[in-house]
Amino acid sequence: MFKKHPKGLLAAALTNMGERFGFYIMMAILTLFISAKFGLSEITTGYIYSVFYASIYVLALIGGLIADKTQNYKRTIMWGLILMAVGYFIIAFPTPTPVPHFALYLTLTCFGLLVIAFGNGLFKGNLQALVGQMYDKKEYKERIRQEYGVDKRGQVLDMRDTGFQLFYMFINIGGFFAPFIAIAVRNWWLKFNGFDYNAQLPELAHQYIGNASAMSTEQMNNLQTYSSQVMLDGSVVTDLTQFSNDYLNVFNRGFQYAFFATIIALGISLIIYLVNQSKFPDPGTSDVKLKKGEKIAREEVTMAASEIRQRIYALFAVFGVVIFFWFSFHQNGYSLTYFARDYINLDAIDINLGFTSLKGAEIFQSINPFFVVLLTPIIMWVFGALKKRDMEPSTPKKIGIGMGIAAL
Repeated sequence: MFKKHPKGLLAAALTNMGERFGFYIMMAILTLFISAKFGLSEITTGYIYSVFYASIYVLALIGGLIADKTQNYKRTIMWGLILMAVGYFIIAFPTPTPVPHFALYLTLTCFGLLVIAFGNGLFKGNLQALVGQMYDKKEYKERIRQEYGVDKRGQVLDMRDTGFQLFYMFINIGGFFAPFIAIAVRNWWLKFNGFDYNAQLPELAHQYIGNASAMSTEQMNNLQTYSSQVMLDGSVVTDLTQFSNDYLNVFNRGFQYAFFATIIALGISLIIYLVNQSKFPDPGTSDVKLKKGEKIAREEVTMAASEIRQRIYALFAVFGVVIFFWFSFHQNGYSLTYFARDYINLDAIDINLGFTSLKGAEIFQSINPFFVVLLTPIIMWVFGALKKRDMEPSTPKKIGIGMGIAAL
């Protein structure tokens, strides 16, 4: 599978898979954790979620500027991994629930998210840039020319698109398993403390502790019913205040332990990255070693005004595609998560593993990466067959096809 690709592609893919594994653990549980931890409404949680993801993309620009300025992409990527681990640790550090110092702990959580966003900005875009640069190396192109020759147009076999498909497939392998780990850790901690999982209880418990008199009769009945249902010893809850405090504390501690799994994943990614650094290109150096005092001749390309306008239009078209694609994609972690929690019978999806169970709204976060992993080899085969017949669509056309399918 990797035979026709640069030697560093597998290492980069594994590094990114571990990092994305941790990131998708967080993505699966972030909104539910914030709501359950602080008793915030879905709207307020959505504001935090939106600012966090906006920060990820804004700080990706900063991360690119830092790497370009220093010309030390490898170190920038390494610090990105380290900072993300620090951010996850800030969020994962066990704290009591209900929160005794609300403003302080919420500020610390938001600060942890900011650190994660900055680390992501240093890591993600720059690693992808390194992957792209692998295909520009003279040594790689010469190896492909010697082993596979050239195509009908006399050009070296271009495997860049296929390489990024493989790279993205590894991301989604991590994304597929991440929600299961998040659920398993949280439900294990609940079971260890004698509780079962119920998606509605955190909100009801916060309402009861905050202002029980404002709860409706239906809400009070639901709290009483659910509280007894989740007691694994079969006991009937008589003290709802004590139960609400205990359940919230255990429920959120399970979430925080799940965040520790992200730190482990990042540690593995960092080890893979450091061990394989020599396989990655170094944009700060040239393929040709220059003698002291020599300079690289700057190659200037002259384009007509119409061609410049055409490229600018194409760039804005890409901007539009990216905006709407990620606008849709990130509904997974917010509106679709709440939809799964509130409108799907989660008891019907309960995989009992003995020491824990796989039950929760987060499980639906695995659907998208599952199909990406399943369909990527098929898509690669289709485009490979079209390429042999000189019928492969251009990269922009592939993006357009993908957007059309996603819209359906």
